[in-house]
Amino acid sequence: MQRIVSLAPSLTETIYALGVQDRLVGDTDYCDYPPDAQKKTKVGGAINPSLEQIVALRPDLVLVTKSLNLIETVHALDNLGVSSYGTDPHTVQEIVSSTERLAGVLGVPEAGAALGADLERHLADLQQRLSGLSPRRVLFIVWSDPLISVGKGTFIADALRLAGATSIVDSAQDWPHMSLEEVVRLQPDFLVFAASHSDSGQNDFDVLAARPGWRGLDAVRNRHFAVISDAVNRPAPRIVSAIEDLARQLHPEAFSTQPDDKEKKIPPPPPPLLRVLDSSMQVPAHLEVCACAL
Repeated sequence: MQRIVSLAPSLTETIYALGVQDRLVGDTDYCDYPPDAQKKTKVGGAINPSLEQIVALRPDLVLVTKSLNLIETVHALDNLGVSSYGTDPHTVQEIVSSTERLAGVLGVPEAGAALGADLERHLADLQQRLSGLSPRRVLFIVWSDPLISVGKGTFIADALRLAGATSIVDSAQDWPHMSLEEVVRLQPDFLVFAASHSDSGQNDFDVLAARPGWRGLDAVRNRHFAVISDAVNRPAPRIVSAIEDLARQLHPEAFSTQPDDKEKKIPPPPPPLLRVLDSSMQVPAHLEVCACAL
């Protein structure tokens, strides 16, 4: 596979993580990480890519995700004689195993095994540090108006769990809408925001705190919030670094000693935030989370 087109930001990131970015001849308008990915030939959006542009790039393989790209796109590519390969991870462990399988498809199984082992090592070290600590109750904010969070079956919810947090949202829907009244009743310990940089996350919190009703949350009055990389929104290897970052903010004491030091116990961390979308709206393609951003 010497010529690859990626139709999802997470897959573009994974290609770079595996070290085969020289084979990437095209990606989407939303593939912005690493910065070099922005220099690749663009084939449009993930939902409506230009089939003409894809064919012109003469790819050996087009990479898609089942929850972001449309099955109609896959069928159209097949009718044009273009092969595709799809991924569909729903947990952090599945992200790791999916990365390893993709490495095999691309002919670099050793790179996949090495990357997978490194991710597993980081996760194992983190779980050792957090062992015995009570999870923080958090609200992960995907969208704030309307207020939207993530459901319990998403890879983001799994990432929260691995970071020593538990979402206050107990919904089977991937993108549940929340009422402020319900959030106030549940009183999360922390709000969690995902942002491209910390200043924007801080601004998100300040805007939210100024809205009517939000002062009813102890987390708002006490300024208990965490801002992590928007890598948490994409099912790619970089999500592990976002998990570690959140754990450090929620459970700082866990990182004051070596992971095998059993004498000190660590206090609880701050919570995740959510942003919300109208049920009639499509989840933004740059948010590669849950049902429409893999």
